[in-house]
Amino acid sequence: MSDFNLLIIGAGSGGVACARRAASYGASVAIIEEDALGGTCVHRGCIPKKLLVYASQFSDHFEEAAGYGWSLKESSFSWKAFMGAKVEELKRLESVYEGLLDGSGVKIIRGRGRLMGVNEVIVDEKIFHAENILIATGGYPNMPEIPGIDLAIDSDDMFNLPEKPKSIIIVGGGYIACEFACIMAGLGSHVTLLYRGDMILRGFDSDVTQFVCEEMKKSGIDIRLKSSVKNIIESENSIRVITDDDVELVAEKILFATGRHPNTHDIGADKVGLKLDKDGAIEVNEGSMSSVNNIYAVGDCTNRVNLTPVAINEGRCLAETLFNNNPQLPNYINIPTAVFTQPEVGVVGLTEEEARASKFEIDIFKTDFRPLRHTLSGSESRVFMKLVVERASRRVLGCHLVGEAAGEMAQILGIAINSGATKDDFDSTMAVHPTSSEELVTMYKLGPS
Repeated sequence: MSDFNLLIIGAGSGGVACARRAASYGASVAIIEEDALGGTCVHRGCIPKKLLVYASQFSDHFEEAAGYGWSLKESSFSWKAFMGAKVEELKRLESVYEGLLDGSGVKIIRGRGRLMGVNEVIVDEKIFHAENILIATGGYPNMPEIPGIDLAIDSDDMFNLPEKPKSIIIVGGGYIACEFACIMAGLGSHVTLLYRGDMILRGFDSDVTQFVCEEMKKSGIDIRLKSSVKNIIESENSIRVITDDDVELVAEKILFATGRHPNTHDIGADKVGLKLDKDGAIEVNEGSMSSVNNIYAVGDCTNRVNLTPVAINEGRCLAETLFNNNPQLPNYINIPTAVFTQPEVGVVGLTEEEARASKFEIDIFKTDFRPLRHTLSGSESRVFMKLVVERASRRVLGCHLVGEAAGEMAQILGIAINSGATKDDFDSTMAVHPTSSEELVTMYKLGPS
């Protein structure tokens, strides 16, 4: 006899969403967590990172205020005070998660869960039985095997540093690396970004990546492309880094933000014949079912689209399918995405490169301007916007934005793109003036096609 209809390993975004939705339909549900409730997003990702972004933006705000007549005394930043406030907020959020689970009737089991059989999970020597098992164990930072790597920190460590480093080398060119580069530069650290590729933010529209790269350089970030770390050496009160082209760099800290791996080590996959891919991700079908019929997986441990809202949607779809007689599949098309660099990036839909690769005949509309706010602030920061439009139907295939509130705009634009909006729909929509977003409905200039 089963203890539960659904037993979930991992109380991050995907696991909690599935648990609460399943319990609302009358399923008996338990969720297992060995760490803090809320997972990566709440404790080592989205939330503390966005708090750091907010903190880092004030240096620019203070400087720009003078252009608007404000006279401010000398400002200073306390890393200790910020980190203390951050810790208290994350504790509050964990208690919120606990309350939501308790209020939904979900049993919380503390400890590390491992598969013992197709219907069995062991937690600290106690075995639980369930009709269905969901694995939602997330991911963890990747650290390369190079000499001296033990001297480096990963993205999880960044949220618990006792002091703010005066200088930091960040290795990587993805969104985590670029976000931390902007955060630390805004907080006053000297930042060097090393990336082995030709351009940062691989996979984003090429116009966007070039624009963001130049804006980051304007803010004082030393971006070195086609550069990798060969060796890390401890020095007095600092770390020496030797690159693959034998350049020596010195900083207080070195952060590797070079991707994440699925967190599937020692979950008992071999006990039940659970298939993992070469990176350790759990192989699942479109309905999140693994190679074992009653074992499912959602979120970063499947390495599909590693975003918090995606994990939540996958979890909710699974609950609808299993316990509400309402089969649903996650929709991975036109996912709005933000990168909280400074300036911020917001995108939804196809890049120009993706559209051309898919053989669409397209028109490109784009604009690059200095926003009204900075006519008095003294800042040289600019805004970039781009629309990818199918020529025959005039359907907007992709929107790409760089600038203040780009992520907020991407969320709203996602509704329009998913509804099949055309360039004519954009053009016939009245503008809100004066705003940066009005450019989206007044843009008429064709880019190179």
